[in-house]
Amino acid sequence: MKALQYPLSLQFKITTLSNDFSVTDAEGRNVAYVRQKMLKLREHVDVYEDTSKANQIYTIKANQWLDFSASYAFLDKLGTNVGRIARQGWSSLWRARYLIFDADNQQDFIIHEENGWVKVLDSLLGEIPILNFLTGYFFNPSYIIERPDRTPVARLKKQPSFWGRKFSLEKSGSFNDTEEERIILGSMMMLLLERRRG
Repeated sequence: MKALQYPLSLQFKITTLSNDFSVTDAEGRNVAYVRQKMLKLREHVDVYEDTSKANQIYTIKANQWLDFSASYAFLDKLGTNVGRIARQGWSSLWRARYLIFDADNQQDFIIHEENGWVKVLDSLLGEIPILNFLTGYFFNPSYIIERPDRTPVARLKKQPSFWGRKFSLEKSGSFNDTEEERIILGSMMMLLLERRRG
């Protein structure tokens, strides 16, 4: 994932039982293909270079069995730890909040939901027959990625779509290559976790 052109587009496949999605940049180049392994006691996500799945470039693994406070390690293709993401406890019940750490376990980013009401309204409308098909067009949560000093660097937003399967990652600040790696991997894992929560 080098020399990326933003915004990145993350699009879930609807033809598989697993949570698979592809990532392309603004020039339409394949950036990654993400596949979440199903029926695992510990969360396991494989990140490939493209949809052919010929070259695995990252693995994301939970540090414990499925749990509210699990942390998810980012490992490169050599198995080297390059960082991790963790949900920030009870504060994530209302508005999603995740912390991203570097390889030395130093926190360098926070991902938080912009507006908790969007998820509530999406859930309420989703319970109404027929109208539940329209939630993907009206309620689109967005997430800010910022440094601990609250300087924003990126924004992840759900795009209006019938099945709620399209997201975009826009750059709004500066970051280096290793920070970019953690931002993208953290966004991928958070997206999988939040889709499971509804």
